[in-house]
Amino acid sequence: MMGGYGGQFLAGILLTLEISVCSYLIGLIFGVLGAAAKLAPWRVLRVLGNLYTIIVRALPELLLLLIAFYVLAGALSGLAASVGLVKSDFSFSPFLVAVIALGFIQGAYVTEILRAGVLALPRGQSDAALALGLSFPVRWGRVLGPQVLRHALPALGNVWLNATKDSSLISIVGAFADVLKVSSLAAAATKQYILFYALAALCFLLISVVSMWILNALHIRSRRGLHIA
Repeated sequence: MMGGYGGQFLAGILLTLEISVCSYLIGLIFGVLGAAAKLAPWRVLRVLGNLYTIIVRALPELLLLLIAFYVLAGALSGLAASVGLVKSDFSFSPFLVAVIALGFIQGAYVTEILRAGVLALPRGQSDAALALGLSFPVRWGRVLGPQVLRHALPALGNVWLNATKDSSLISIVGAFADVLKVSSLAAAATKQYILFYALAALCFLLISVVSMWILNALHIRSRRGLHIA
C-alpha cells in the first residue's frame, strides 16, 4: 500500500523532528536575548528588541524563510569569500540556514512570552533575592527563573507545536525530504493523493498529541507545591 515509501516516511519524520527541535532551541536563545533587550534600561536595546518582534511577527513566515535562503545566505557566503574566510564556491548548509531562520522567527514569539513572564513576577521577589545577596546566576537559576518558566510554559508549549508545523515550510525550498515533501512526491508518483496526504496529516497529529502529553506533564510538575484556590 505504501509503495516502498515506508522508509522514506520514517526518515521524513526524523528529519521533521530534528529540524523542529533544533529550531526551537535556537528560538529559545533568540527569545532570551530579545526579552533581555526589551526589558533593558537602555533605549537602543529596547528599540532593537521592538523592531525584531514587530518585523518578524508582521511578515509571513514563508517570506522570511525564502529571504534567509535566497538572499541572506548567499550574501553572507559571498561576503565571507570576498574577505578570504572561505573558498569562492562555499555555501551554507541548507539545514543550518533552515533551523536558524525558523529559530529566528520563533524567537520573536518567545521574546514576548518571556517578557510577559518576567513582568508577571512580583517586584518583591527580585528585591528579596537582592537583599539576600544572591548572585545573578543564583537569583535567576533558583528564584526568578523557575517562576518565569511556570508562567511561560503553556505559551512556550504552543510555540513548540507551531515549530513542528513550521518545519513543513522547508519543503518549499526543495533541499529536504521531510514528511510533507515525501508525501507530496509519493502522491505525485502514485496518484494516491488521499492516502499519502492523510499519512502526512497523521504524522503531524501524532507528533502533536505526544507533545501535548509531555507538555501537560511538565506544566503539572512546574506547579508542584503551589496552593491553587
